[in-house]
Amino acid sequence: MREASFVKQNKEKWIGFENALDNNVKINPDDLASYYIQLTNDLSYAQTYYPESKTLLYLNSLASQAHQKIYITKKESKSKIISFWRDEFPFFFYQYQKTLLYTFLIFMAAVIIGVVSTLNDDSFIRLILGDAYVNMTIENIEKGEPMAVYKSGSNIGSFLGITINNIRVAIIAFALGAFFSVGTIYVLFSNGIMLGAFITFFYNYGILEKTTTVWLHGTFEISVIVIAGCAGLVMGNSFLFPKTFSRRIAFMKGAKDGLKIVVSTIPFFIIAGFIEGFITRYGEQMPSFLAYGIILVSLFIIVYYYIFYPIALQKASHLEPKKMQSNLLSKSQIT
Repeated sequence: MREASFVKQNKEKWIGFENALDNNVKINPDDLASYYIQLTNDLSYAQTYYPESKTLLYLNSLASQAHQKIYITKKESKSKIISFWRDEFPFFFYQYQKTLLYTFLIFMAAVIIGVVSTLNDDSFIRLILGDAYVNMTIENIEKGEPMAVYKSGSNIGSFLGITINNIRVAIIAFALGAFFSVGTIYVLFSNGIMLGAFITFFYNYGILEKTTTVWLHGTFEISVIVIAGCAGLVMGNSFLFPKTFSRRIAFMKGAKDGLKIVVSTIPFFIIAGFIEGFITRYGEQMPSFLAYGIILVSLFIIVYYYIFYPIALQKASHLEPKKMQSNLLSKSQIT
């Protein structure tokens, strides 16, 4: 085969692989390994038939980069943790943004049910939150400290206990997705109804603005529970809708993808626990601009990381091959 024909036949594949090695573009690790195997085959062919060509130099350089990328050293593996949250996960999560939307709508439907039920039935709040909590909160309201419950306990103790509990809820929301997504939907509905009832409870007492204190940590906490619910639906739906895979293979893939989504939430649960343990207890004394600032920044981080950032990475991955093709032609002039 003539060198020009060889290049023309494989150029798009090489560009795609070079694109994957770029810092701003990530692909599935399995696909990366597959590309590498194909690349080494092309390199071997070029060594045999085009030993003095620029094609060989280019493929050799690309193979060297790929080797470093795939067979990382122990020092490099430390940065893989950062790379997961910065690059790999957002790029991967793009495919599940529609599932996240469905999860959010399910949760909001439950919140509305909680709100409407509490407005129309005085006993509903006790059914959802329990007599002990409702009675304690009413006493605190009468004392002029409706958020006194968040001032109890030590800072570190509250931080650790809350973080562990939040992660437990996320794992349950994910794991119950194994029951055809029904378990996850139940967890979403339970938490949504509870949130709706909670907010309306304070509204009925004319102190809705006091719930700002709760949203200091609740913005992260509630958002990430919804995301964990998304992970559960990803796993459950993979079995219900296996597409071209067998149900077993589809479920295994869904479970793996869902677990990856749950892992992505851990830093945000830790942040939420820190805020609740160290900051929320001072929420009532905090200036309004500071409280709302924390809430808005928290919301921005979640929305950006799970919605806008994955979209930006996806767009970059579509634009990058054209750039790489131009670079390939200018660097090697092998056509």
